[in-house]
Amino acid sequence: MALEAAAPSGSAGRLKATRVVSSHVSVSRRVLEIWRSRQLLWNLVSTEIRVKYKNSFLGLVWSLLSPAMSLIVYALVFGIALRNGYPEFVILLFSGLLVWNLFQTSVLTATGAIVNNAGLVKKVSFPREILALASVGSASVFFFFQACVMVLFLLALQWRPAFGELFLIPVALVPLLVFCSAMAIFLAAVNVYLRDVQHLIEVVVGSAWFWACPIVYSYQHIVYPKLSEHHILWLYFLNPLTPIVMTFERVIYARTGLVHLTTPGHPLAQLLPGWNSWTYVEADAIVLAVSLVLFAGAMVVFGRLAGNFAEEL
Repeated sequence: MALEAAAPSGSAGRLKATRVVSSHVSVSRRVLEIWRSRQLLWNLVSTEIRVKYKNSFLGLVWSLLSPAMSLIVYALVFGIALRNGYPEFVILLFSGLLVWNLFQTSVLTATGAIVNNAGLVKKVSFPREILALASVGSASVFFFFQACVMVLFLLALQWRPAFGELFLIPVALVPLLVFCSAMAIFLAAVNVYLRDVQHLIEVVVGSAWFWACPIVYSYQHIVYPKLSEHHILWLYFLNPLTPIVMTFERVIYARTGLVHLTTPGHPLAQLLPGWNSWTYVEADAIVLAVSLVLFAGAMVVFGRLAGNFAEEL
């Protein structure tokens, strides 16, 4: 909590107001303050979306063109040029990109949220975490529109997802949003003091982390045979996004049995693991538990650092 002490009259009135900061406000209390400020959060989300596409003829369509272009490039490179042979590879790819685009957009935008809103931070009293969470909120709006495009793809290709497993989508989406929020809050606070964090996270998220997720390749076909042979399969699941991506693929791509690869001379292959629904629920529940711990830790770090934001900015 930050309190402004009123300056006395007279010559002492020329002194600057004193900011008294308490870093011992509990996480639960600060979460409650965020909840009470939820209208402000929604306003920031809607404002961020409007400002991003202000005076733009296509408006929100641009939020669809970027992932669509990435989808086309990856589909051409891995589906045609490198010929991985996966049937309807574009569906498998889009399933993973839905998750990745939400995560990437949230984290990259939120990292600079405090710095980019320095004027607001210095002048207005409100829970500063909302600035980072607004980035997650706007990324979630774009996720919704991209999901609509995904539905159109499924209809155009006459692809049948696993309708009986649709409940797994919200089961996976909740831990994804919590994890994104934890990363957003932590990085937004640290970036105020270490501005190189924003450049570092662009490199890590933009390259290495993407390839650590089973998006452009199949987990069961590529990862499982190699890592299980060396008994280090657990290492792959240290990435919290892995179970979430696999859950989306299970529901949308929905091919858990053997499939015919489209490359000539290749045998049958299994692209998705044959886990039952509750295995995915358990995996996502573990991610949720870890994400909640990370969220609480991020809130603690943010609370410790927030007191001097105005001075650092």
